[in-house]
Amino acid sequence: MPGSTIDESWMRAALDLAQQAEAEDEVPVGAVLVQDNQIIGQGWNRPIHAHDPSAHAEIQAIRNAGQGQTNYRLPGTTLYVTLEPCTMCAGAIIHARIQRLVFGAYDPRTGAIQSVAHILDQPYHNHKPTYLGGVLENECAQLLKSFFEKKRLNK
Repeated sequence: MPGSTIDESWMRAALDLAQQAEAEDEVPVGAVLVQDNQIIGQGWNRPIHAHDPSAHAEIQAIRNAGQGQTNYRLPGTTLYVTLEPCTMCAGAIIHARIQRLVFGAYDPRTGAIQSVAHILDQPYHNHKPTYLGGVLENECAQLLKSFFEKKRLNK
């Protein structure tokens, strides 16, 4: 199980938000953005409710932090998200100048950090966040698996 106790603690906060997404019948992904051991932004998946394809948990957390910090740049922060970010979210992480990304479950279909694409490793980016995957991986993956199993049963 990679990551420190601190990483696991923040990932649990992201898991709580993922459950909020599930309660809204959204894909259960949650994210918290942390700076100086405090949450400065948080979000959960809301594309269906917001009628916004960009309303992923990561984007919601980055927007929330940007508003609170009155800045579109968020240096010195760590983003915790329950699922490996997609290409869109990886780009937002770079543009926001987030220092570090920690994610839970890997996404073998659209994961843009390690699984499919390696967006953060590309040499042409002028900002290179560090990243760590697999923190509370089983818990994060199980939440997603259960959600989709219920969806298939209710069809």
